[in-house]
Amino acid sequence: MLTLDKIYHASYVLKDVIRPTHLVKAPAIKDDCEIYLKPENLQITGSFKVRGSGYKISQLTDEEKKHGVIACSAGNHAQGVALAATKYGIKSIICLPDGAPISKVEATKGYGAEVCMVPGVYDDAYNEAIRLRDEKNYTFIHPFDDENVIAGQGTIGIEIMNDMPDVDAVVCAVGGGGLISGVAYAIKSLNPNIKVYGVQADGAPSMYESLKHGSPVHLDSVSTIADGIQVKEPGELTYELTEKYVDDIVTVSDDEIASAILELIETQKMIAEGAGAAPLAAVMFDKLPIKGKKVVCVVSGGNIDVTILSRVIKRGLLMSGRQQTLCIELQDKPGQLVAVSNIIAERGANVISIHHERASEGMDVNGCYLRIVLETRNYKHVREISTALTDAGFKLV
Repeated sequence: MLTLDKIYHASYVLKDVIRPTHLVKAPAIKDDCEIYLKPENLQITGSFKVRGSGYKISQLTDEEKKHGVIACSAGNHAQGVALAATKYGIKSIICLPDGAPISKVEATKGYGAEVCMVPGVYDDAYNEAIRLRDEKNYTFIHPFDDENVIAGQGTIGIEIMNDMPDVDAVVCAVGGGGLISGVAYAIKSLNPNIKVYGVQADGAPSMYESLKHGSPVHLDSVSTIADGIQVKEPGELTYELTEKYVDDIVTVSDDEIASAILELIETQKMIAEGAGAAPLAAVMFDKLPIKGKKVVCVVSGGNIDVTILSRVIKRGLLMSGRQQTLCIELQDKPGQLVAVSNIIAERGANVISIHHERASEGMDVNGCYLRIVLETRNYKHVREISTALTDAGFKLV
């Protein structure tokens, strides 16, 4: 049974395993509330997951340790299990969905695990891990639906309270629910007045839908850039704890998550993966009632695949009005391009690329299109440029 004593015990056991991650004030992110970050993206293995797996493995019997452990994961839990198992001299096998980022796969191998790639998503990897557990008598380390794993994740709640006893709200990403269950249980046990909010991706709202339904639901499909919280069904135990201790669950879009990743890079010099940036996205886009409050966002992980980081940054630029494409219908005559360039230059935008296309079917025979990609400050800046162009007689398509 999960208790506060167990979470404190986990905190003691993990002192030799984890890295301290003290709160970081982030004043540049929002001006109507006080934002602090709990930077678990700087944790050893780059994620909070090492807490739960580390504590779970430390509590295994000698017989269980002898047989070895098996786990399934989209990546972060895998690395935590691999690291903890290697630390205790235990064999570890990790089942990973075949879509997991290469960086996470290689990191898992680097921590000493044997990796088994499984076609599909997390739930498919889970089914294969259970099959191998039964066949080989391994001990299964569940990524979220386990008391000891939840207790390990709950140490984050203890640390937040130690660093900031007067916090008003704590915001966590939610996939299977292990992180928010542990954090909410710890915080509510110490101070039930503190709000705890969960955040899921629009494309994987399993806990959100479960709470609406009144019991755990299984989603037919999930899709989000936040692969760490791309889970079809929450756990039974995590659902019960979330329903009891979490104040609300909200969802954010992939574009909002991309904007939050970009915000962390630019203002905090901090790299977060999609799941890690989801709580910040909820704060940035006013999904939570936190105006005037002191809020901690748990940046749960930083293991983003560098091959998709540039795409995520581009989406973040588009979402925040930092990059804009304008298509302008012109008369094909001298001086048109100069006039457009002058308007853009006078308003301080930067031209990234330009494409000129002559008349096509359905257009004036003397017409042409000018497609310009601009670097802008924000949406207000984009509107200012668009208005200036239309006021000058140009037609935006």
